[in-house]
Amino acid sequence: MSDNAVNTSTSCCASCGVAEADDIKLKNCTACYLVKYCSIKCQKEHRPKHKRACKKRAAELRDELLFKQPECTNLGDCPICCLPLPLDPAKSCAGTCCSKTICSGCNYANQKRELEERRGHKCPFCRTPIPDTDGGCDKQRMKRIEMNDPMAIFQEGGEQFVKGDYSSAFEWYTKAAELGELEAHYKLSLMYNLGYGVEKDEGKEMHHLEVATIGGHPIARHNLACIEWNNGNKERAAKHWIIAATQGFDGSIKSLMDVFRDKDGMVSKDDLAAVLRAHQVAVDATKSPQREAAEEYRRNITSGVDI
Repeated sequence: MSDNAVNTSTSCCASCGVAEADDIKLKNCTACYLVKYCSIKCQKEHRPKHKRACKKRAAELRDELLFKQPECTNLGDCPICCLPLPLDPAKSCAGTCCSKTICSGCNYANQKRELEERRGHKCPFCRTPIPDTDGGCDKQRMKRIEMNDPMAIFQEGGEQFVKGDYSSAFEWYTKAAELGELEAHYKLSLMYNLGYGVEKDEGKEMHHLEVATIGGHPIARHNLACIEWNNGNKERAAKHWIIAATQGFDGSIKSLMDVFRDKDGMVSKDDLAAVLRAHQVAVDATKSPQREAAEEYRRNITSGVDI
């Protein structure tokens, strides 16, 4: 088919054949974008003929999004040092004052400077004084919630989850997810998997995992790969593990090593070597002298060594 033929077909209603004009605006099928319609009536009438091709193309478009290599993880960069945030949640923290996630290195450097200069403890990003009590932090978070801050709403969900109020946590996570918080989508996938605060639902679990995966969440991608593997979709699972591993997730490296040892050709020696190199690059990108100092300080505190 020539390009002219394609252009002609897509500029006409797929059902009645009316051409697009100044007074007639055609709208794409939002699932596949293969055809256009002049009205909802035409779209409904054409649905039986178009359904199979539509579902096939929609699945292809979904896969293009799912298997696209993300530019970064869902965490992004520390807003102070501008280095990628580490995947380990213990190596960063989100303030209740501004909801910015700061790496442990910048947080440690700020606390060290405040101690040396005998200053009060302030947020390293927005410089708001940090409350001395949990109640003060709760007030800051609620103020952010009133502003529809997705991170603050997500944090409230976490607070409720820790208290064991899973139904309330589910509601907060759902609201945060609706506002675009990818970590909330990941948490919702776990709740649907475990049945915490909601009935178990594999379909909704997959939906939230896919949304988080498309947004660059490596752990959600890893979990999605595990589901694909268990469902017999080994090639899709390997693709997901490779992408998650190149984002720096150690768990996916372990899974790929297990697949490689099976010697079924799913992952070659060269593929594994390339993934290991990419994984190390991703991990190294999250390192800095400040972060190493913070990690050493944390280890010393944990082991009871005098600082």
